[in-house]
Amino acid sequence: VVLDESDRVLMMWRHRFIIGRWVWELPGGYLDSDEDPETCAAREVEEETGWRPRTMEKLLTYQPMVGTIDQPNIVYLARGADFTGADPDINEAERVGWIPLSEIRQRIAAGEIVGAGSIAGLLAVLLERNGGER
Repeated sequence: VVLDESDRVLMMWRHRFIIGRWVWELPGGYLDSDEDPETCAAREVEEETGWRPRTMEKLLTYQPMVGTIDQPNIVYLARGADFTGADPDINEAERVGWIPLSEIRQRIAAGEIVGAGSIAGLLAVLLERNGGER
């Protein structure tokens, strides 16, 4: 989850063929062998969006399919990002946008944000903003 100074979230608009829909998602990806998870998260943001996170902190770890597979997913929170000038990865996103945090619940309800990782990370940020504890 990359938040800017205006409380907007960096997200990617992409088509998910399995469900046959266009959706907003957080950047993310797979850990390279011998790569630190925090380094991986920052690298994936930059590769997929063209934005380099300024800070990284672990937000949460969750199991997306606990009844089927043991595959912990780690979500990081970045505060601020700098545009590198690089184009987003065309294989990852149709476009990249900054979505106001205030619109996130509405976009989830409208089915524009459906991925487990995106929803888990975004709800954790919203909970924190509303005085909840992680």
